[in-house]
Amino acid sequence: VQLQASGGGLVQAGGSLRLSCAASGGAFSSYAMGWFRQAPGRTRELVASITWRGGNPYYADSVRGRFTISRFNADNTNYLQMNNLKPEDTAVYFCVGGRDRLGPFDYWGQGTLVTVSS
Repeated sequence: VQLQASGGGLVQAGGSLRLSCAASGGAFSSYAMGWFRQAPGRTRELVASITWRGGNPYYADSVRGRFTISRFNADNTNYLQMNNLKPEDTAVYFCVGGRDRLGPFDYWGQGTLVTVSS
């Protein structure tokens, strides 16, 4: 499975962005999907994930209530809607896929940079 992430950019604090992850080359609908982020000097963090059926989403405490993950198996895409963004959300975000929503994740896309200015 190949994963292609997009949608990152520069946004002011309080703003919104939507990240997209397009999957190809495999049975996308069989995999749990998620998003990690990595900021300089910080531990890589699983931000959100969702089961292959699209239910039971997981959210890190740091984003719960602000981020929403969704997926559309018909077009092999999942999305991360990010609202009320904060400067501490600044990171490179990676789309991932695996057998379980809590990992391990066998498939990683390239990162997309999200920068939130204060």
